[in-house]
Amino acid sequence: MDISLLWIPATLIAAAAQTARNTMQHKLTSELGTLGAAQVRFLYGLPFALVFLAILLLAGGETLPPAHGRFLLLCAGAAAVQILATVLMLATMQLRNFALSTVYVKTEPVLVAIFAVAVLGDPLTVLAACAVLIATTGVVTMSWKPGAGAGSNWRPALLGITSGACFALSSVVFRGAILSLEGGSFALRASMTLVVGLLMQTAALVIWQALFQRDVLRHVLAAWRSSLPAGFMGAFASQCWYIGFALTSAANVRTLGLVEVLFAQVASRRIFAQHTSRKERYGMALVVAGLVLLLYGAPR
Repeated sequence: MDISLLWIPATLIAAAAQTARNTMQHKLTSELGTLGAAQVRFLYGLPFALVFLAILLLAGGETLPPAHGRFLLLCAGAAAVQILATVLMLATMQLRNFALSTVYVKTEPVLVAIFAVAVLGDPLTVLAACAVLIATTGVVTMSWKPGAGAGSNWRPALLGITSGACFALSSVVFRGAILSLEGGSFALRASMTLVVGLLMQTAALVIWQALFQRDVLRHVLAAWRSSLPAGFMGAFASQCWYIGFALTSAANVRTLGLVEVLFAQVASRRIFAQHTSRKERYGMALVVAGLVLLLYGAPR
């Protein structure tokens, strides 16, 4: 296989692994709380990320590229935004079912397009504008329940879409960090970026919890047996995502990553025994169609 096409299997594996990690974190939320479950992804993912990096160094005989100031700054910014994205995603899952929460977060590519227009001045084509409209209609379709209070309808959508926005920003910035490194294979640069990001995230959350939420930190450390599988799947998923980012644009990776919505639907039915209504399935289909249409028409 052409090495430039390796992002395709890497992304498919990442989407499947991330679905598995999300189901594990979802279960841990009731035990550890939202911030505690988010910490699991970073604290227990770090050892596995270090193992991945060590394997690459030993197998390839390479040395780590220098971590210059711009690289560290990009990693710090992306790491902070990703923590916020994870917390918001888990909060959304507590308010809505698992599959539907994943769809809210997967509005990420639409939000990337909006950010590009607002911040970078990138043109929004007619096709892309239609995609945004279709996806937004899908979110409204899923959220709207006649006769229910507005807060119960829109709070999950707002949290989920905000989470998607944060994931979108972190994806772009982490790709920038990977590309800023000089030297080393694409896999080594991806793995190094993952390790540095997880180190920053773990340190930040441990310090915060040690100062303000010691009970949460104690519970996270005590729950190591149930947390290690989630940590492994999180690190494995991130390793694959970052390999994709090292080889192609974040837009390409996130387009193919939409298969996670289908994986989440299976997990929602099989693991959580949750079912979406016909209206919610229509909305889910509209969101997926809008995201695919947006990125199909995006310039490469």
